[in-house]
Amino acid sequence: MKHTPWKTAVAAVAGTSLLLGLGACGRSEDKAAGASEGAVTSIDSEPATGDLTVWAMGNEGDLLGDFVEGFKEENPDVNITVTAIPWASAHDKIQTAIAAGTVPDVIQMGTTWMADFADAFAPVPENFDLSDFSAGPLEAGQVNGEQLGVPWYVDSHVLYYRTDIAEQAGWDHAPETLDELKQMAADVKQVDGVENGIYISPSGADSWQGTLWAFFSSGVSLMDDEGNWTLDTPQMHEATEYIDSFFKDGITGTNLDVTPGVSITQFVNGETPIMTGGPTTISQIADQGGDPDSYATAVIPKGESSTSFVGGADFVVMDEAANPDAGWKFIQWMTKPETQVEWYKTATVLPSSQSAWEDETFAGDDKLMVYGEQLKSTQAPPAVPTWAQVSAAGDRIMEQIYKGQLSVDEGLKNLQAEAESIGTGE
Repeated sequence: MKHTPWKTAVAAVAGTSLLLGLGACGRSEDKAAGASEGAVTSIDSEPATGDLTVWAMGNEGDLLGDFVEGFKEENPDVNITVTAIPWASAHDKIQTAIAAGTVPDVIQMGTTWMADFADAFAPVPENFDLSDFSAGPLEAGQVNGEQLGVPWYVDSHVLYYRTDIAEQAGWDHAPETLDELKQMAADVKQVDGVENGIYISPSGADSWQGTLWAFFSSGVSLMDDEGNWTLDTPQMHEATEYIDSFFKDGITGTNLDVTPGVSITQFVNGETPIMTGGPTTISQIADQGGDPDSYATAVIPKGESSTSFVGGADFVVMDEAANPDAGWKFIQWMTKPETQVEWYKTATVLPSSQSAWEDETFAGDDKLMVYGEQLKSTQAPPAVPTWAQVSAAGDRIMEQIYKGQLSVDEGLKNLQAEAESIGTGE
């Protein structure tokens, strides 16, 4: 998919339609997820057979139809049909299909949608080997502790910084801690031509999500184990004050242009030489003429930990799938390390398989390998249907804090109250 830097994992996957409740479009409330009589509890070793239908979204959907020829070669008795669906209409189309009982066997599911449709998914079979996936992507495919999705591709954010400008400011290495990151940003701000030390969106859609790396690295849990929102904790205060300090100390301006794509432009021209970004940021920098030798990537600097956001997409088998056996065998094939490497070459999305990262495609690329390291420590937003609403409240309240309209104490108290009012949709 082609996305703006933060939207890589969130916007195209989440969208405003996430605000819709599944409601009557799911199965009856007294029927647990994965309770269908046709649910597959174990996958055999025989080739897949029969008709198999797969829905995939956006650019992945456009590319998958040809890519699955490899699966057909290994499973000659399967007839697979891939339907490409635009992300903009995908949520409504899935919702309608569930209500009408016309679902495909397999669907590509954005990780932020897992909770929306959880009642309609079959659980992952007991003998599906999940050992090659790291904890963050696996957790993104769970709802209420049950594994419903298998990570297909992953997305996370790492630090990007202009090494040439950092050197002018006296830095010859990446910042290792959150405090060092702030100091580097303050130092590069003094270099001629630099307007903002670091690109942090003060406002706009997903602006709070764009800083979750600082919150997760500061030990923040957005919900507790009982499913209650925890947005007014000491850790939340610490992380909010940390991000707010970039604005209050004049390192980054609250009038920063948040137009999609501007962060890349300002990074390339040197106006804002530090930012965070997903894997497509590398190609976006190249598209704008950026010199690959002028910048480097690094894992998120450490607070209590170095923990970034994780998103991406899972594969799910629908509870009412006509051919769930072939569906799970297809997902097994798509998540094999060798298939994941070839899929990266086709779609340039990061593999969920940890073993795939050992391939020279990744091991030989210093900028990409940082993502492989970062994916060992990631965290996903809560898998609840109302996350988009709570996140939007966070965007608005954080902007009020950054612009001095609310104190951190007032803002987080308001955010906690709004989140409790919104609930979890469960």
